[in-house]
Amino acid sequence: MAQALEVAILFADVVGSTQIYDRFGDDKASTTVARCLRVMKDATTTNNGAVIKTIGDEVMATFPSADDAVSAAVQMQKLVGAGDDEIQVSIRVGCHFGPVVQDQNDIFGAAVHTAHRLTSQAKSKQIVVSEASVNNMSSERRAQTRQIDIATVRGRKDEVALFEVLWQPDEATGMFPKIDWGSSTNNATRLVLSTSNQEIIVDDRLKGISIGRADDNDLVVKGHLISRMHARVEMQRGKFFLIDQSTNGTFLETAQGDQAFVRRDSAQLTGAGILGLGSIAEKKSLSTIQYRCDG
Repeated sequence: MAQALEVAILFADVVGSTQIYDRFGDDKASTTVARCLRVMKDATTTNNGAVIKTIGDEVMATFPSADDAVSAAVQMQKLVGAGDDEIQVSIRVGCHFGPVVQDQNDIFGAAVHTAHRLTSQAKSKQIVVSEASVNNMSSERRAQTRQIDIATVRGRKDEVALFEVLWQPDEATGMFPKIDWGSSTNNATRLVLSTSNQEIIVDDRLKGISIGRADDNDLVVKGHLISRMHARVEMQRGKFFLIDQSTNGTFLETAQGDQAFVRRDSAQLTGAGILGLGSIAEKKSLSTIQYRCDG
């Protein structure tokens, strides 16, 4: 029977595992990744957590408290970094505290998606947690965090504040006070994206949209070079960003003729221009997206 509860949800994954396999071969790479997974699992159980599942090079776990989750994340980072493998490897960790529904050996809910989004925001050797996680920490743990950014999470209308856990001793001297991200200003207040038959606006009411060939995207664009979930466009601190998640990338051309190619990366959208999903943007193509920032 499904059960509702509040937990700290943690995701941890190996950074650049695909490149590790390409460079060192399957045998050496799989041994290294397996060691990292063991470290992440052991740190979970040592700190009162439960491993929900492993997905390739990633571990998903839950903890009864945010402090337990952070303790596990710090242990993971320290032990993975202390490995004496021939291959230098690192991990990134994301954590969010919130309500989930537990059904047998799995968990579901918006909080799970938020935790996973935080992991994608983390860099190598970084632990990124949500404000909800910070609010549920002890004062000692809370003092080891600093706000670093805000992000839009799919399925949520509001933005999520991102905090970093300072787990390395030399980081302590670099701590900053909490930043008021809302004070940032930008002349553009909305971004209009349109195709031959659709138009959608990104603004304070809808701060993030998905683009791709699958019908459940906010902006659906068909084409054999377009990924199912090709890209996202997000409003962050009054600025608009294209975040590519595709196989073939996104081609960007501004109204001034400047061009850029974005693949598994992000780029700021300013002024006006066109986007080509998976191929160079052509103004008369039915799959081309036109964008315009309005003041």
